[in-house]
Amino acid sequence: MRVFKFGGASVIDAASVRNLADIIRNYDEPLVIVVSAMGKITNALEELLNHYFKQDKKTTDSFNKITDFHDSILYELFPDNSKVFLKIQEIYNTLSQKLKEEPTMTYNFEYDQIVCLGELLSTLIIESYLNFTGVKCQWIDIRKLLKTDDTYREAKVDFLMSEQLINDALIKKGIYVTQGFIGSTKNNLSTTLGREGSDYTAALLAYFLDAESLTVWKDVPGVLNADPKWFDNTEKIDEMSYTDAIELAFYGVGVIHPRTIQPLKRKNIPLWVKSFLKPEESGTLIGNVEYKKLIPCFIFKMDQVLIDIYPPDLSFITEDNFQSIFEVFSRNNLKVNLMQNTAVRFRLCVNNDTQLIPKVVTELSDKYQVTTADSLELVTIRYYDHKTIERVVVNKEMILEQRSNETIQLLVKDLG
Repeated sequence: MRVFKFGGASVIDAASVRNLADIIRNYDEPLVIVVSAMGKITNALEELLNHYFKQDKKTTDSFNKITDFHDSILYELFPDNSKVFLKIQEIYNTLSQKLKEEPTMTYNFEYDQIVCLGELLSTLIIESYLNFTGVKCQWIDIRKLLKTDDTYREAKVDFLMSEQLINDALIKKGIYVTQGFIGSTKNNLSTTLGREGSDYTAALLAYFLDAESLTVWKDVPGVLNADPKWFDNTEKIDEMSYTDAIELAFYGVGVIHPRTIQPLKRKNIPLWVKSFLKPEESGTLIGNVEYKKLIPCFIFKMDQVLIDIYPPDLSFITEDNFQSIFEVFSRNNLKVNLMQNTAVRFRLCVNNDTQLIPKVVTELSDKYQVTTADSLELVTIRYYDHKTIERVVVNKEMILEQRSNETIQLLVKDLG
């Protein structure tokens, strides 16, 4: 059994759906294909949700934008009498009916009930096209198999129940098409696993099914040592250990979701990162490989905010302070990218979230003095040396530095 995962960029239009089918034809069954929502549809569904929650006049336009996008792909791939149109219309009807109802007060719950539909639409199209072109496969609603708690938008998987259901449903033959990112509670209410959670879904399926391998298909030739958007002359890494993959994912390498590696490592299942644009190329192997060290790897996070927290009487920062501070961050689901403390100050670097940061600052201000600084950049270098540090701090003001033997993080401000 192999598991393949295709993200939104790999199914962005009709041509990319055809390309996915061409890739699948080169592999023998059994095979599980995990697919994300098409293109930027998750973002479009989030926009629709926001209009729905506000009950404003743009809800209909947002709904039509989503249906028009999928319809344009359908009409290019299928004849008018194809049964897939009825299947897709059922999803449209579900969404339309939801939008006629008054939203509850719980944004995260409504998020999962609406945004999950993106994966259902994409996988119905993929499964129908594969069967239409002679690749026999079966569509699976992963929500019936991947069971979670009711922490909406960040649901935690019930491993024991999910493993039993998945092994009962996905026998070791044939080709299955299913969804990433989504699951459901024991009461069959839709949940999501957090943004970019499709990789995690694929890793869980590989783990539960004792898969031979997991392949994540991307628009890059493999894992690069830096994002080409921010860095010239990037290099592909041919092989990487599980440990380095976990470290790089934790610091923000976009190719790998942070939770993807651990289930694979537990069963020594290799992860391949390959290009759907050039599927014949070797890609990157992540697994039980050995080396002294990798080439330097660079991770850039832009638009960062530094939050400085001081006890009002300038007393020492203690464990009790840490507990109360992290409780506020956890309750508001604001994730920390870097932290550092002195005797009288605790510093945390976060992504610039214009909704969450003001809430967190307001809550913390009840007990502490709080200041913020924005428009910062966080640069992480794994396997750094003096030359690599000099390369990234040109024309930058150093705000904060933190290093270990293998990794350095630099919070800087652009002076340009």
